[in-house]
Amino acid sequence: MNPVSPFTRWLAQSPVAFTLLASASAFGAYTCMYAFRRPFTVGTFAGEELWGFKLKVLLVVAQMLGYVLSKFTGIKFVSEAKPGTRIVMIIVLHAIAWLGLLMLATLPPPFALVGMLLNGLPLGMIWGLVFSFLEGRRVTEFLGLGLSVSFIFASGWVKSVGSLVMQSWGVGEFWMPAVTAALFVPPLALCLVLMNQLPPPNERDIAERTKREPMDRAARRRLLGELGVPLTLLVGIYVLLSVYRDLRDTFMADVLKELGQPAQPGLFAQVETFAGLGVLVALAGLWFIRDHWRALGTYHVIIAVGTSLVGLASWLFRQGHLTSFWWLALTGLGVYLAYVPFNSILFDRLLAATRRVGTASFLIYVADASGYAASVALYLGRLFGLKDVSWTQLTWNAAWALTWLAPILLGAAWITLGRHRRTAP
Repeated sequence: MNPVSPFTRWLAQSPVAFTLLASASAFGAYTCMYAFRRPFTVGTFAGEELWGFKLKVLLVVAQMLGYVLSKFTGIKFVSEAKPGTRIVMIIVLHAIAWLGLLMLATLPPPFALVGMLLNGLPLGMIWGLVFSFLEGRRVTEFLGLGLSVSFIFASGWVKSVGSLVMQSWGVGEFWMPAVTAALFVPPLALCLVLMNQLPPPNERDIAERTKREPMDRAARRRLLGELGVPLTLLVGIYVLLSVYRDLRDTFMADVLKELGQPAQPGLFAQVETFAGLGVLVALAGLWFIRDHWRALGTYHVIIAVGTSLVGLASWLFRQGHLTSFWWLALTGLGVYLAYVPFNSILFDRLLAATRRVGTASFLIYVADASGYAASVALYLGRLFGLKDVSWTQLTWNAAWALTWLAPILLGAAWITLGRHRRTAP
């Protein structure tokens, strides 16, 4: 057993210090990961084509394919990862992702696609590895919220940094992603050092949230078999959320261009900061709900409200009652109100409420793999069958599907979860 540092012992004895440090380091680590993944979406790569297709769409699909494979791989590797190996895994995965960005910068387009595939392959496993440091604790609600909102802020921040790198430093679209990622290496290193000092869950954490252990294949199959129906319904909702979120996030600049309102560098940060702060305000108080079933029901309601807000804001925008800024801001608030619980809090509460032994990271990866696979299918359909459909129209269509179908699936999921409340050990 590795010796425990005095700093780790102090954190174990100081709940406030532990909560603040765990939140800040996880938030920072995942924000830095986004600098390796999202800045390239700021570039429009106008006029660049390959094999008769727009290069940006091919780059998005290549990275997404890698990301999907990473999510499916993560179902096994993240759920089986032992605490002592997680930090090294995170470092190695980031290094591989940066190598992919270097290939984008230095190699001609056909090989640049390989670079983006390589970039996506490791990054899909970062979330689960970071969340593994936080789950199964009495304050996981608070910690998970801090981690989850990181990708809301991060998406806007790193894209704004990418825009500044191009406009202020004269860096081209192909080199910009690698340069932007390199800028975030020092803060990433600091966050990983701090995360490595976090103590494991204590006896009170285990008593309230159940023990979180690495899951082998038999354990994964057992958990899916016991909760199969409600999990399938919840994953269906997550697929709808993932498709809409990815369209909005990846092609925000393209949508604004189609609407004749090209974005200024600071717009992305402003829009996502608004959404992130709104989600924090809306969800922060739920940590105080100690009854797991009541909390689980509350999250179902919040998800329904968020998906409805996406549809309402889209309708108001099409009627001319909202500016493009407020359309993006309100749809961002709505989709992340629904999306954030799935990425940390919902599955952690579900395991605690049903008293099932497992990891929330595993369930998150099952949902994530399904969601990103659906996004890839949409992009491939756009490439080969929907070339004439604008990104704006696709985004609106995804909003309507999310608004009408998600509440129906939520209701069915809650009804089927009732049986597990009666049979929870």
